[in-house]
Amino acid sequence: MSEPTDTAVPAIDEILERTRVVSLPMATRFRGVDHREAALIEGPEGWAEFSPFLEYDAPEAATWLAAALDFAWRPQPRARRDRVGVNATVPAVSAAEVPDVLARFDGCRTAKVKVAERGQTLADDVARVRAVRDALGPEGRIRVDANGGWNVDEAEHAAHALSEFDLEYIEQPCATVEELAQIRERLTDWGIPIAADESVRRADDPLAVARAGAADILVIKAQPLGGVRRALAIVAEAGLPAVVSSALDTSVGLAQGAALAAALPELDYDCGLGTAALLAADVAEPRLAPLGGEIPAGRVVPAAALLDEHAASAEREAWWHARIRAAHTHLTG
Repeated sequence: MSEPTDTAVPAIDEILERTRVVSLPMATRFRGVDHREAALIEGPEGWAEFSPFLEYDAPEAATWLAAALDFAWRPQPRARRDRVGVNATVPAVSAAEVPDVLARFDGCRTAKVKVAERGQTLADDVARVRAVRDALGPEGRIRVDANGGWNVDEAEHAAHALSEFDLEYIEQPCATVEELAQIRERLTDWGIPIAADESVRRADDPLAVARAGAADILVIKAQPLGGVRRALAIVAEAGLPAVVSSALDTSVGLAQGAALAAALPELDYDCGLGTAALLAADVAEPRLAPLGGEIPAGRVVPAAALLDEHAASAEREAWWHARIRAAHTHLTG
C-alpha cells in the first residue's frame, strides 16, 4: 500500500478497508445523545479517529477526515512532554449529580462545567457550578462553557452571577466574534478571561477571533482543525495561550488530542482530554481516562474484542462509509 506525500490523500477504497465503525454507550447523556458513534481508521502510522458530529455536512466533515488521515498516515510533530494534565467535564446535570460525575475523573483538580443549556435557567447553572466548587474546594479550578448560548447582555449577567466561584475563564459565552469582543471588554474589570472554541474550530477563518481581540485563550481540537500540524500553526499565528480539548472522542481520538497537547511549546492549562470518563464503554483496554489528573501522550491501539463488541450495525456502518466517501470527495475535488 502506498504512503501519501505530505499533500496526497489515500484512495477511498484503502481508507474504507482500514475502517471500523463503533457505537459506544454514554455514561451520561451529552449533546443530546446517549451513544457516541465513531469511525476508526488504521493507517501506516497507527490508528486515528473520524467522528464529526452527526449534523455536520461534508465540507465541515472533510476537515475532520483530513485530520484522521494525517494522524494515521504521517509521523507527528515532536512531543515536548509525555503526560498531559486534564480537566473533568461536567455536563448540564443537576447539582445533585455533580459528585458522581466528578468521581469518574481521577485526580482532576480542574472542572469544565456546561452552562446555558436549552430548557434550563441561570439558577440551574449557578447551582451546578456551586456544587462543583463545593466538591473541588477553594483550590480547584472551574471554567464554564456556554457553547455560544448567550447574547452579550445574558453573558454579562451570567458572568456576574457566577463570579463568586472564581472562574478560570468562560468558554464561548456568545456565538459570534463581534459578541465575544463586546463581552470581553465588558468583563475586563472583573478579571474573567474569555476563551474561544466554536469561533475557532467552526470558523472559515480561525484566526479572526485573535485579530479582533475577542478572546484571551484559544480552545483547540485536533479533529475539527485538520490535524495536529494545522492546529499548532493556528496557535503559533494567533499568539494566544491554548487549551486542547476533545469532541467526545474514543480513546483513539483522545490520543490524537494528547499528541497535539504534547507538541505545544507551552501548555499552561489543563486540557479537555479526559472525556473517556463520560463513556460507559470504549475501544481500548485500559481506556485513556484520567489517572491522577493526567493522561499519557502516546498512540492508542484499540482492542480487537472491543471493536467487535461495540461494532455499529450494518446500516450505521454503511452510513459512515457514505459519509467518509462524501468527505473524501470534498478533500480530493
